[in-house]
Amino acid sequence: MPSTNSTIAAIATAPGVAAIGIVRLSGADAIATADRVFRSKLGRGLTESSTGRITRGVVVGTDLEPIDECLVICRRAPNSYTGEDTAELHCHGSPTALAEILRAVLANGARQAEPGEFTKRAFLNGRLDLTQAEAVIDIIEAETVAVAKNAAAQLGGAIARRIDDGYGELLDIAAHFHATVDYPDEDIDDFKAGEYAFKLGQLENSLRELYDTFERGKVLKNGVAAAIIGKPNVGKSSLLNALVGFDRAIVTANPGTTRDTIEERAVFGGTLTRLIDTAGLRGTRDEAEAEGVERAIRAARDAELVIAVFDGSANLTDEDAAVLTNAKDAANAVAVVTKSDLPPVLSDKSLGDGFSAVVRVSSKTGEGLSALSDAIIAALPEFPRGRTGEIITNARQAEAVDRAAEFVHAASLALARGVTPDAALVEIESALTAIGEITGRNIREDTIERIFERFCVGK
Repeated sequence: MPSTNSTIAAIATAPGVAAIGIVRLSGADAIATADRVFRSKLGRGLTESSTGRITRGVVVGTDLEPIDECLVICRRAPNSYTGEDTAELHCHGSPTALAEILRAVLANGARQAEPGEFTKRAFLNGRLDLTQAEAVIDIIEAETVAVAKNAAAQLGGAIARRIDDGYGELLDIAAHFHATVDYPDEDIDDFKAGEYAFKLGQLENSLRELYDTFERGKVLKNGVAAAIIGKPNVGKSSLLNALVGFDRAIVTANPGTTRDTIEERAVFGGTLTRLIDTAGLRGTRDEAEAEGVERAIRAARDAELVIAVFDGSANLTDEDAAVLTNAKDAANAVAVVTKSDLPPVLSDKSLGDGFSAVVRVSSKTGEGLSALSDAIIAALPEFPRGRTGEIITNARQAEAVDRAAEFVHAASLALARGVTPDAALVEIESALTAIGEITGRNIREDTIERIFERFCVGK
């Protein structure tokens, strides 16, 4: 792990031309380093400026020639994002100018920040717990408003508040046991196994409820898998392109154009949906196409929603029958009858009653796409709900919560059966360790490294 004593710097805004670009510094010498490349309009150095004060001036390069006009905001430890002295140079969003400003900052004593190092320092300096730190990257990567709101509430400490009471109760039980054993002659209340077993049962239920939100969390973050299946040349790829609003899949008049699954994300009714275009279902001797057909069948089997596509300008074929079979095995399925701009031949009744909706569309004219969106929203599976901020979207956190619940259950069972308290204490202390991993009270260094390497540089 790099030294946390050094001053780090990075461009904190996204690549590309923009109105504003920010170069961020953090560390004991952050303000002094920024001062070496900044010339205030007021003639005062940044080291003299008060915390949070905006100072206008010019930033100079390694040749001491001006690069850009900018505003600088300095904050002093511990009242900053990282808990260290920080300086932010708010400049015009020219990638070239920002790169040159960063080069000047690095030449004056800072080093290039690693991915997530600003937030990692915030965690290590006690400004954020680990659930809050992980919420930062969830906000950055959020693809729906629901994910952003859930992550924002977690950044505000929602998960920590949910588990802190349970952590405190476990500490009280463990401390009481140690006190009665270590100081038998003191006037200490008896160890009330029955009362503690009841409290542990309540804590286990709370942890189980929190863990159950992970099913919802996975959907919020990763989306619902929706497989688009149909025979060759029925319009699956055209439908995908129409739903996502751009030409994601190649469309030709030749059957078998799509030979592998193609995935694109779209939001329906606030739910992130992974639309998966698949190879046309038909018998073939072509090895590559046959593998594509197998992948299409697997995609339909594994998806939470199947969108089965049929050609409305023709009668059903044996290939359509295979599509119907795979669609009706799905828990949720919508039928799409394409080419509604052509004279209709296929009737809705011929598709049977295994679909929640049958929608006629034309990818060419856009007719029916709004109705299809409504049908997809109605067919999306329901998942366990949870209060915003208390929905776990993180597999690491979910695993630790599940493990903590198992240890609490074992401790409760031991006390209820009347075994000696020291047997339950082992499980209680294991539960404390597991809960501590959620917020970062107990966490290995290699785990910290894995968490923050997901972040972008500058955050």
